[in-house]
Amino acid sequence: MSKPSGTDPQSPAPHAANSHDLIRVHGARENNLKDVSIGIPKRRLTVFTGVSGSGKSSLVFDTIAAESQRLINETYSSFVQGFMPTPARPEVDVLDGLTAAIIVDQQRMGADPRSTVGTATDANAMLRILFSRLGQPHIGPPGAYAFNVPSVRASGAITVERGAKKAVKATFSRTGGMCTRCEGRGTVSDIDLTQLYDDSKSIAEGAFTIPGWKSDSFWTVRVYAESGFLDPDKPIRKFTKKEMQDFLYREPTKVKVEGVNLTYEGLIPKLQKSMLSKDKEAMQPHIRAFVERAVTFTTCPDCDGTRLSEGARSSKVEGISIADACAMQISDLAEWIRRLDDPSPSSSSRGYPMVAPLLTALRQSLDSFVEIGLGYLSLDRPSGTLSGGEAQRVKMIRHLGSSLTDVTYVFDEPTIGLHPHDIQRMNSLLLRLRDKGNTVLVVEHKPETIAIADHVVDLGPGAGAAGGTVCFEGTVEGLRAGGTITGRHFDDRAVLKETVRKPTGTLEIRGATTHNLRGVDVDIPLGVLAVVTGVAGSGKSSLVHGSLPRQVGAGGVVSVDQGAIRGSRRSNPATYTGLLDPIRRAFAKANGVKPALFSANSEGACPTCNGVGVIYTDLAVMAAVATTCEECEGKRFQASVLEYHLGGRDISEVLAMPVTEAEEFFGAGEAHTPAAHRILGRLCDVGLGYLGLGQPLTTLSGGERQRLKLATHMAEKGGDQLVYVLDEPTTGLHLADVEQLLGLLDRLVDSGKSVIVIEHHQAVMAHADWIIDLGPGAGHDGGRIVFEGTPADLVAARSTLTGEHLAAYVGT
Repeated sequence: MSKPSGTDPQSPAPHAANSHDLIRVHGARENNLKDVSIGIPKRRLTVFTGVSGSGKSSLVFDTIAAESQRLINETYSSFVQGFMPTPARPEVDVLDGLTAAIIVDQQRMGADPRSTVGTATDANAMLRILFSRLGQPHIGPPGAYAFNVPSVRASGAITVERGAKKAVKATFSRTGGMCTRCEGRGTVSDIDLTQLYDDSKSIAEGAFTIPGWKSDSFWTVRVYAESGFLDPDKPIRKFTKKEMQDFLYREPTKVKVEGVNLTYEGLIPKLQKSMLSKDKEAMQPHIRAFVERAVTFTTCPDCDGTRLSEGARSSKVEGISIADACAMQISDLAEWIRRLDDPSPSSSSRGYPMVAPLLTALRQSLDSFVEIGLGYLSLDRPSGTLSGGEAQRVKMIRHLGSSLTDVTYVFDEPTIGLHPHDIQRMNSLLLRLRDKGNTVLVVEHKPETIAIADHVVDLGPGAGAAGGTVCFEGTVEGLRAGGTITGRHFDDRAVLKETVRKPTGTLEIRGATTHNLRGVDVDIPLGVLAVVTGVAGSGKSSLVHGSLPRQVGAGGVVSVDQGAIRGSRRSNPATYTGLLDPIRRAFAKANGVKPALFSANSEGACPTCNGVGVIYTDLAVMAAVATTCEECEGKRFQASVLEYHLGGRDISEVLAMPVTEAEEFFGAGEAHTPAAHRILGRLCDVGLGYLGLGQPLTTLSGGERQRLKLATHMAEKGGDQLVYVLDEPTTGLHLADVEQLLGLLDRLVDSGKSVIVIEHHQAVMAHADWIIDLGPGAGHDGGRIVFEGTPADLVAARSTLTGEHLAAYVGT
């Protein structure tokens, strides 16, 4: 029997639910978007391309994903919403067809001292259950194997209200896995008391040398001076033994200071809680400098850095403790779990059918690490030490086995930090998420990932004010032929150099054993562009960052990485590079007033928001929410300051300029300022022409932070002796900008500098004078030099994974 055709009048009409197959965006104006209107197909892989600053993230993250999450938050009860941030609705006319959005971005994972790769995923939780079931000797429930759970014991009396009331003695105990010495941190701190106070002075004379501890401070110094436990007029060195014990170690005790109830606590535990338990990178610079000066961190001698109690370390499964399991390379741990799950006669394991489902789930989770290219990590690796790309891939783990479908996954350059060999695996994972019936939105620059897209949205044509429009929408083939800047550069391939530079010297590294390096001996040539390559986890960063001497001859090694820039949320490119100083002086000279008026951190600041431009609502029960200051409308300055002009612009208008516009503005005419023009020229050289001068540093990506640091270091005096070390400088760069980066690297080398680059991008490899390739694999399968020589020799030999991919790239 034949099926009725689609035009048969008897055939049923399409179901109305099947018509919602697009995410419709109409009139998006977030950041630099200019009334963008597009339709994004659901249950497909859509890649968003365009130069840096063209508006990709504004459309994908700040509009689509932000509105989806805002709408989901509104489904919770009012009570729950009170604990959640309440972001404003994005600037868009219509957003239709949204599904629940899951954002997988490059934000570094929380650097809490007790956060590890295992705790950030489900792996540690499953391991604890496994050991609580199979571990011998048996020491307790899963919490007994958790380094975040302390052991607790209590005794007392309870009143039983049943019949005649009577008191019954009761005891309570809970066995936790936390090491009591380091409290689950793996390290212990040794405090240099001489950095805390001057013992020749009394408290009244200002003995404390701790930042912020002033003599009139009600919560710190005056508590000690007026507690009654100490003599505030006696020099600290003359304290009795009891006074010294109270001064340094006394347990929290209620005291009254001027009739106010306060808590007195010994100096050491007080500092442990207020400063030493916090992430150092999140501290203000002067506090961090004090902590680095006053405190040394060493491996805990009781648990040997495992964070676990002796009982947790003594309980084993087939000779392996949970500490041993967490210290294993994840690929090895997955193999061990596979052996436990194998009941066959040929297996050395007895088989454990009572926990078979748990072993299966744990094995699948660990296999996901391997599949995503993170098999070289260990579960006890602190999460704060992961790179942005590694953190993003760890976040992906929890979604790979998810039962959710018809959701929107949003990725921010998932190929960052990946060797070309690993990009193919990442592509297959993205396609797998799509094939489960999900919508996958990817912001990406790598042509290998753009090539697998079902749909491409290209934004531009330029960056900042010159971007924000959709230049192309369609298939990859259409993009190639579309004539946009992405389409024109899509098939660009750097060529191997015909001649390479000759080194002017060598930098010797001998017996390097940092992390997985196996006694590596290597000579890194100076005076040339040297590129260090290898798969993720092969030991590149360990070799370059862990083994290079800080001084080379008369010059130094300038390491420019993608780490967070130390500063506050007031910091921006103008303040970080020193650009604001000549700008303020130029404004002051033109108007005959003080330069301090043109600083949002000084006299000219808006009094309502203190020069921040926004007002942060920081409550303990909810995330901080920023609202634009109504007084200055986000301009950060007092209205009287904005009456002063330079070249027809006020200071807020200048700080709103992108770098390219500012370079032209300060290059000629009334606003001609050579000092500012030089700094702006360096920012353009490193490909940051689209950044706003007043854009908060907290909004920059890892690649942008690195290029901003490079622009600042380029002004340093060091002659021909400086050695620049760059860690994946192509991160976040559009195909068209990679050529500009290569030109910058050439100019640095031609000026007499030495440049060492850790890089995965084939264009940089092809442009190198010398390549050092590590491998052959990751983790304990890497840590060796597998090739040293010119790119041409690497391509000709094709003896490594890097050689194979570089040969395919240059088309030989």
